[in-house]
Amino acid sequence: MSKLFSFSGSDDFCPGGSIYPNPKESSHFLSLGHHVDVYFPLRKKSRISAPFVFSGERFEQKKPSIDVLPDECLFEIFRRLPGGQERSACACVSKRWLTLVSNIRKDEITTQALNLKDESTDKKGGVVSEDEDQDVEGDGYLSRSLEGKKATDVRLAAIAVGTASRGGLGKLFIRGSNSSRGVTAVGLRAISRGCPSLRVLSLWSLSSVGDEGLCQIADGCHQLEKLDLCHCPAITDKSLIAVAKSCPNLTDLTIEGCANIENEGLQAVASCCPNLKSVSIKDCPLVGDQGIASLLSSASYSLTKVKLHALKITDVSLAVIGHYGNAVTDLSLISLPNVSEKGFWVMGNGHGLQKLKSFTVTSCRGVTDLGLEAVGKGCPNLKQFCLSKCAFLSDNGLVSFAKAAGSLESLQLEECHRITQFGFFGSLLNCGAKLKAISFVNCLGIKDLNLGLPSLSPCESLRSLSIRDCPGFGDSSLATLGKLCPQLQNVELSGLHGITDAGILPLLESCEAGLVKVNLSGCVNLSDKAVCVMADLHGWTLEKINLDGCKISDGSVVAIAENCQLLSDLDVSKCSITDSGIAALARSNQINLQILSVSGCTMVSDKSLPSLGKLGQTLLGLNLQQCKAISSSAVDLLVEQLWRCDILF
Repeated sequence: MSKLFSFSGSDDFCPGGSIYPNPKESSHFLSLGHHVDVYFPLRKKSRISAPFVFSGERFEQKKPSIDVLPDECLFEIFRRLPGGQERSACACVSKRWLTLVSNIRKDEITTQALNLKDESTDKKGGVVSEDEDQDVEGDGYLSRSLEGKKATDVRLAAIAVGTASRGGLGKLFIRGSNSSRGVTAVGLRAISRGCPSLRVLSLWSLSSVGDEGLCQIADGCHQLEKLDLCHCPAITDKSLIAVAKSCPNLTDLTIEGCANIENEGLQAVASCCPNLKSVSIKDCPLVGDQGIASLLSSASYSLTKVKLHALKITDVSLAVIGHYGNAVTDLSLISLPNVSEKGFWVMGNGHGLQKLKSFTVTSCRGVTDLGLEAVGKGCPNLKQFCLSKCAFLSDNGLVSFAKAAGSLESLQLEECHRITQFGFFGSLLNCGAKLKAISFVNCLGIKDLNLGLPSLSPCESLRSLSIRDCPGFGDSSLATLGKLCPQLQNVELSGLHGITDAGILPLLESCEAGLVKVNLSGCVNLSDKAVCVMADLHGWTLEKINLDGCKISDGSVVAIAENCQLLSDLDVSKCSITDSGIAALARSNQINLQILSVSGCTMVSDKSLPSLGKLGQTLLGLNLQQCKAISSSAVDLLVEQLWRCDILF
């Protein structure tokens, strides 16, 4: 024993040979660190029990603990457990155990454990009760989402363990990350090992996640179908190439704000993912024509949705889209400063966009009259077209496009200031018999002129009309619309200070089908007369009315209460409504409002409390914001009484 205490570590412990008669006994000495050695005495059957710890000058007996085992031994124990819930229970013991359990792959679970599970089931007659442990085959139907401070590696490890025996994780969304203990490759490694059924992965604003983490996903989640990377600056082509090679079933790829992804990564996706259906790439400064061209040319018969936003691509990419976009049905081109008129002209004349149904163009200087006409001719099945902030498009180009796009059903223009009243009515008259909806928003070039149009055949197909924030649109244009569009059902005339009763009355009288939804918010020059006529003529069909900011009084509310039996949504915010108007709504036995907004109605007071309580029998939403005459105590009573209703105050 004296030698044991005088041993310095620099010479042989026992020069004469081993101190153990049996060489196997040397395995009972286990080193746990630089200053501590543990000696397990020989027993008939080896088991984990209280070890003797040699520290300083004496032996100390510690309490029994399995924690003295190294990670390798614990890992071997955990992977031999017979069921997923047993492993989940072990993961709850400590972060160390959670980390070990979360790193067990499904294929690393020993066959002995699986057989033990089967034998346990057989002994019970093959019947497993709901209270007993059940391992559900991992088809990946569970979804999990982590946001902000909750997004940590520990939570990801817990998700990996917890979902493994409950159907498997199919969708994972991570938004942001904990500032001190954020998501890293460690957490994604746990997901890759425990969730092989993962099909959808979305990573947003994760500066701490780089190629190592995404490569872990590629290594373990081969069933991945949808990948969404948003503002992950540390991710480069390396990990995107790994995903492309390991996940051939990828169908949906979204990349936004990833400054280090280049063309090479997109080329790998193009060559390795033949089933790619949707691609959205935004604000990636290193992505150019080569990457986009590879995607379009390689997936020409599968790619149906393409969105390109704020990229440095040129006319070359648009030419490839026009030639190889054989399967594309939805196309969005937004903020492409290097694309010119030539690019749109070549794309339209490429005759590859035969299946295109929805097309959105925003802030593209290359949209001109010539390019837009070519697009109209080259897309014979186009149904929805949205054009925004295209400063070089004029009336001639819009009318030419309308003539060429014979299948168009919906036309939306926003902030196209060179479009005038001639372009508006020209497109309306030349769009063909399938046009159902037209919308003009903030087009400052539209002026209210008396065009003196000859008698024309009405546009019988149009059902929805929306004119918003076009200050030049007035009574003359509105009266002309009434003659041209007799089948309107949805009308939105928002923020139009130039229209009065004289303009809207002809429109109301011309609508033969009956209006269903009407939005007149911000039309400050309309009076009670217009609302009363609307309620009288269309009360049998009206379901939603928005009069926010209109100068109307209780008379309009009374007319609505008496005539609009189907009305479910009413907004009279910032109107001259009093308690009498609210009482009229409550007295009506026909109306069954679900949404009511009286925000900013300063003359509605506590006296309306009984009426609002009666209306609350059907209300699901009530807006009382800025109703200064209603006290907080009255609001508290309403909140208690209308417990089913969502009240804003």
